[in-house]
Amino acid sequence: MSVFRARNWSEAEQARLKELAITEPITLFGLNEQVLRLAAFASAFVVFSLLEALFPRRNRRLGRLARWFTNGAMLVIATGLVRVLAFAAPLVALTAAAGFAAELGFGLLNVVTLPIWIEILLAIALLDLAVWFQHLITHKVPLLWRLHRVHHADRDFDASTALRFHPVEIALSALYKIVVVMILGPAAIAAVLFEITLNATALFNHANLALPRWLDRILRLVLVTPDMHRVHHSVHPSELNTNFGFCLSIWDRMFGTYTAQPRDGHEAMTIGLAPYQSEPTEQLRWSLFLPFSK
Repeated sequence: MSVFRARNWSEAEQARLKELAITEPITLFGLNEQVLRLAAFASAFVVFSLLEALFPRRNRRLGRLARWFTNGAMLVIATGLVRVLAFAAPLVALTAAAGFAAELGFGLLNVVTLPIWIEILLAIALLDLAVWFQHLITHKVPLLWRLHRVHHADRDFDASTALRFHPVEIALSALYKIVVVMILGPAAIAAVLFEITLNATALFNHANLALPRWLDRILRLVLVTPDMHRVHHSVHPSELNTNFGFCLSIWDRMFGTYTAQPRDGHEAMTIGLAPYQSEPTEQLRWSLFLPFSK
């Protein structure tokens, strides 16, 4: 499926699109989209895992091996499920949805003409807002919370926690983002860059990383930092239901869901959900069946 724009861009802009690889297949730095996304994800995971090992914010409650196996296994299962969905319905991919919207001239960004770089930045920001809203809803809708609590049941907090989402939640999230992409109609390259950015920032803000306080204060003016997101994993509901952002910190400030620091302090705070503090949350079977338990 072509991802050229349906609207009338100038020849210069069309040439620039080709330079930015906004065609199918999308390639950057000589890598296709799938390889690029995997390389970016793996690199970010290695970097933040090393940094949190060198500069830990908190002492671990559980060993790495069992948690990392469970959290990684859920990502592998979820990826397989999404692949099956994509095979059955090819639009279950952001770039495919963006290309389809472009061919139809459908979506907000397909009916306005903006400089390419502005469109890409605007698309990334709006997609991030959509993910913020999705995250908020998973805490408010009981059925969705049953799935999302798998993520929050983790009793430790490190980069691997960013992988810990129930496969069914990942599949629903993929479908949700397809709908958002169809409504927005962003350039396919914007969808790819958003996915890479979202994955990298999720690994960053879940890292058990001790940033200098001055750096944390500066970064959280724009980005969600580990100290900011750790509050969201507090055992206290009043903190659990704040700081929903994954990438940009502005949304929580804008909508009144921002909490600066945990009341018990970062070192002493309890991570996870109160009912499961004595449960084997690090086990794969327990985690996969949690949504179907009482």
